[in-house]
Formats: sequence, C-alpha cells, structure tokens
Amino acid sequence: MNKNLSMAVAGAVLAMGASAANAGITIPAGDWTIDIGGNVNAYYTHTKYSGDLKSDTKGAFGNKSANQISTGLLPSAVGIGGKTRQNDLDIAFQFTFFTGSDSGTGTAFGSNSLNIRQAYMTFGDKSWGTIKMGRDLGIFGSDAILSDMTLLGVGAGAGNNGSSTLGRIGSGYQYADWKGQISYASPNWNGFSFNAGLMEGYDNAIDSTQHNLGYEGKVGYEWAGDFAGKVWAGALYNKHEGNATVRGYKTEGWEIGGKVDVAGFGLVGYYYDGQGLSGASSTRLAGYPGGLNGGVNFLGVSETDDKGGYVQATYTIPNVGTKLGVSWGESKSSADVGIGDFKNKSWIVGAYHPLTKSLNLVAEYTHNKIEGTNADNATAAQQAMDGKAKTLSLGAILFF
Repeated sequence: MNKNLSMAVAGAVLAMGASAANAGITIPAGDWTIDIGGNVNAYYTHTKYSGDLKSDTKGAFGNKSANQISTGLLPSAVGIGGKTRQNDLDIAFQFTFFTGSDSGTGTAFGSNSLNIRQAYMTFGDKSWGTIKMGRDLGIFGSDAILSDMTLLGVGAGAGNNGSSTLGRIGSGYQYADWKGQISYASPNWNGFSFNAGLMEGYDNAIDSTQHNLGYEGKVGYEWAGDFAGKVWAGALYNKHEGNATVRGYKTEGWEIGGKVDVAGFGLVGYYYDGQGLSGASSTRLAGYPGGLNGGVNFLGVSETDDKGGYVQATYTIPNVGTKLGVSWGESKSSADVGIGDFKNKSWIVGAYHPLTKSLNLVAEYTHNKIEGTNADNATAAQQAMDGKAKTLSLGAILFF
C-alpha cells in the first residue's frame, strides 16, 4: 500500500502484515505527485443472539439470529492524496471517501451512505515535524484500533444495518473517531516521537453548541529488527458544559499499550482508564450492537467511570502467509445516573490469508457478551441486560 494513503488503510495493512505493499496508483502532476488507493471489502455474517438480546419481548433487539452481507470494521474506501516540496516545506493533502456494502435500510432497494472521514492538509519538514489541519483519525486510541487484527475483518457488531461493524470498539478500547483537528507530529528521534492536538469539541446532548475544544496527546517509542515493537502512552481531556438541571463534567483519560513481533509471532497489550469516556444515556441501548458498544465518546449527559483493555496474539505461518489470531478484550462503564454498571467483553479468533499481494481472505468467530443496567430505559428488560451475540464471518478485503 502506498505510504501516502489514508492512515486507516495503511494502518490496516501494517496491523495485519498483509502483503499489499506497493499497490497504490501514483500520478505525476507538475510539481505534485498524486496518490490514489483504498480498499473494497465484503463479508457474510451470521449472528446468533441469546439472553436479553434474543427476542422482541426482552429489549426489542431483534430475533434469534441475523444474516447479513456488509463491510467489516474498515469500510470500503478510496483515498486521493497529493504531495509536493515547496520553499523547504513538505506539503500534502488527503481526501478519503468511505462507504459500505449494506443498503442501510435492510432492503435490496435501499441506499448506503458516503462518508468523507478524511479531509486534511499537512505541512512541515523532517527536521522539525509536521502540522496537520482538517479532519482525520483522533490521537487517543488510534494505536489501539490500528493494532486490532479485526481491522481487516468484522469483530463484534455484525447483524445491524450500517456502513461498518465494530471490531472490538467498546470491548477493549474507545473509538478514536474522525475529528476536526489542528495537531502536531514530531520528527522521529531514533524511534521516539510524540503527537499533540486541539480537537473538535464533542457535544454531550447538553453543550450542543460545542463551547470547548478537546485536547489529545501521545508519546511513543518504536524499534525495528528481529525483535521489533512499539510502546506508547496517551491522554485526552474535554470539558462539557451543564445547564439548570444537569451538571457539567469533564472527559479525561489515559492509555498505555505495546506490541512486539518476533519470528512470525505478534503480541499486543493495551489498557485505558478515565472518566466521561463513554455514553451514559438511553442511546446506549437504542439497538444492538451499535447502541450497546460503550465505546463512542461523549454520548451521555453525566460523567462515567470507564476502563478496559485487550490482549491479542497472532502467528503468521511461514511460506504460506496466513495469519492466525486470537484476542480478548473488555470495557466497563459505570455512573450514578443513566447507565449504572455496564460491561462489554468479547473473544475473537480469526484467520487472514493473503490470496494475492492485494487480496486477503478472512474468517472470524466472535463471542460478544454484554451485561449491565440502564435506568434511562422504560422497560425492566432494558434496564437489566444480560445477553450474548456469537458471529461467524467469512469474506475478503482487496487493497489497491
């Protein structure tokens, strides 16, 4: 994959070690070099529900099972970027358009949506760093999602209309999300680097006028060789305003993670902790799995206590290229009002086979369990949740 493609696509290749390198389309255009690339993916998913997720009489989350053809955690995308060198500055831009295979309405005659998740420019120099302005993936949680093996697959969240699934968003890490930002990335000093940025302020259904910016930062150290790896730590902060009936609160959190690769084996470990990171309103239970993920920031109107993490082990079979992986993760949230205590955990096993340098076949099995309470919901069944979703996924992802 060309190095100037979107972070999501390039990150997916790097996370899985796929052999799609050098697959982009590069076009000289005067002083500029234009890069075009992306991915197309589709999966058949069969999800079986049990417990409070199973029947309409206990939470209105659907039937006993669901079959679907959809994109996975990484939506299909096409990215257009350009770069040039002017007045001792490296200048670049990126636009990436994302969409899904699902019709979005549950019918063959529906239409899906087009989401422009990336639209940004950068300028800088390797001697002092790079400034980014526009919309791109957030800093906090970015390494967690880019290290997730399900970025080339499905993970949790199948069986629901939408342009993507969840991977292990909400059952191991918070969603980094695509945010308007002005951020800075340092040079690489013998493996050490850091990022910091002002982020678009998220509203929490009370401060909908977005009075406050968010702040995110991360430091990391990366090394190469036979025993390659990376360690990182990050933090975020966002203040939320209140009103006459709801007090204001703060979103703040920290994260730490690391990954190593040696002799075909890969290991990832990640943990986060904080307050106000997750939703705390009935939107959490608006429909499984999207409203139950517990991993989308700032949806609530009260402060939550949040923590979670995941571990992942992979092995790439020599001379074959198939990557086998298993991961476990969990996210917990609690609050005095709204959601009460909420837990979302999942086991995921997967096989990712490079049929060609551009095409990867994928097979996954996900066991997702949800437990919790939500006093905002009208029915007792929705206030006390205890259910499972087991998903088998088969499909392919093509990089170009």
